[in-house]
Amino acid sequence: MQMTFRWYNNGDAVKLEQIRQLPYVKGIVTAVYDIPVGEVWTEEAIAAIKKPIVDAGLTFEVIESVPVHEDIKLGAPTRDALIDNYCTTIRNLGKAGVKCICYNFMPVFDWLRSELQHPMADGSKCLAFDRDTVLAMDPSVTELSLPGWDESYTHAELLSLLDKYKAVDEEKLWANLGYFLKKIIPVCEESGIKMAIHPDDPPWGIFGLPRIITGRDALDRLCKTVDSPANGITLCFGSLGCNPQNDMVAIAAEFAKRDRIPFVHARNIYISGERCFNETAHLSECGSLDMYKILEALYENGFDGYIRPDHGRNIWNENGRPGYGLYDRALGASYVCGLWEAIEKSHK
Repeated sequence: MQMTFRWYNNGDAVKLEQIRQLPYVKGIVTAVYDIPVGEVWTEEAIAAIKKPIVDAGLTFEVIESVPVHEDIKLGAPTRDALIDNYCTTIRNLGKAGVKCICYNFMPVFDWLRSELQHPMADGSKCLAFDRDTVLAMDPSVTELSLPGWDESYTHAELLSLLDKYKAVDEEKLWANLGYFLKKIIPVCEESGIKMAIHPDDPPWGIFGLPRIITGRDALDRLCKTVDSPANGITLCFGSLGCNPQNDMVAIAAEFAKRDRIPFVHARNIYISGERCFNETAHLSECGSLDMYKILEALYENGFDGYIRPDHGRNIWNENGRPGYGLYDRALGASYVCGLWEAIEKSHK
């Protein structure tokens, strides 16, 4: 297991020298953020983000993410050219030493929350999802802002995109994902890279948009769509775990044993009602997930990939990017590494 830490390059309030001081963190998870979605990540652009990471004594082996253009998800006539660009980006990342790419296939919104600064009893703030609040923000019938997406689209652009998805149901989205994977996975195999799809966040339909990476059966279907170790999963505890029907221990055990989990997002969530949850501290007792048992299932079934603490709270008056401040993620990484050491030693 290699502990990593997400960093948003030079625009991040968290600095590499701070991350480097976390003794258990070995690598950085990042991306090229200034190239438009669908265009090729050049070798020069990749080298520019790699250099400060390596200079700081950290590894550059995980990218999160190379975004998938909406035209690929829609199955539009432009998709072949966009997939060709994606394949070139994969090759360029492979040349730079990248071994894992996290991505998602969620239409329009790759995550949704009702609050980015939900107040908790201890004075910390966290990301939260309340079903009724989110449904009241449906952009097709209201002009209310969706937290985190205010600058992603104009209202007119968002409505146009939602209209295009009216012709795409779950089976069509599966077909478009399969088309994409059959094109890129051979390139990944040649480049020494594993793709790791992120589950839908949250794992249920929103605003009439299809969601397909939602649970165990969906992960099984994904793996069978292109049967290759290069076609894998980002096991995000919180994304799948906010649906109590998803047995996270069983999912972790099965797909680790099948060698399909190259990357893990470790976080905890507290389920407060039907399709309602808030993110919380990483400790098992703070949320609805048994972090020890999930990690133990990974260990017992041969997981040896990358892991990072995900979605920390804002604590100690830190005013950083929601979910991605330094302090609580550092605590989370320490907690996960402590659990992993205990698991390792108890199984010898």
